[in-house]
Amino acid sequence: MKQSRTKLAKAVADRSLKNGSSPKLSQEVAAYLLDEGRVDELDSLLRDVEAEWAAAGYVEVLAYSAHELDTQVRSEIEREAKKFYPAAKKVIITSIHDPEVIGGVRLTIADNQLDLSIEAKLNKFKQLTAGKD
Repeated sequence: MKQSRTKLAKAVADRSLKNGSSPKLSQEVAAYLLDEGRVDELDSLLRDVEAEWAAAGYVEVLAYSAHELDTQVRSEIEREAKKFYPAAKKVIITSIHDPEVIGGVRLTIADNQLDLSIEAKLNKFKQLTAGKD
């Protein structure tokens, strides 16, 4: 019987919060999606699982940056995450090297995105000054 993606995400989130993430759990989810012909739902399922984790107080932040994140930047990222999820018990920051981010950082927090990169700031500046002579 086909389970809804929401129910599947809740089950995966509950199990991973209780027992931690494991290769076995990943293999079981992958096998289920493959068997049901639902592989195209993987990205959506992962977002749903992250939202379930966030609702339980565990927020994962994907931080895209060209440089290693120092302690001060990690603290600032944690503060930003708690603006989105004030009841967060734990903020897990996963640093992802992205050479296209020249400076600053791009954050993905559950179902939210926050672009604090130099490129985003320059684009915002261009928008604000466009047409002003």
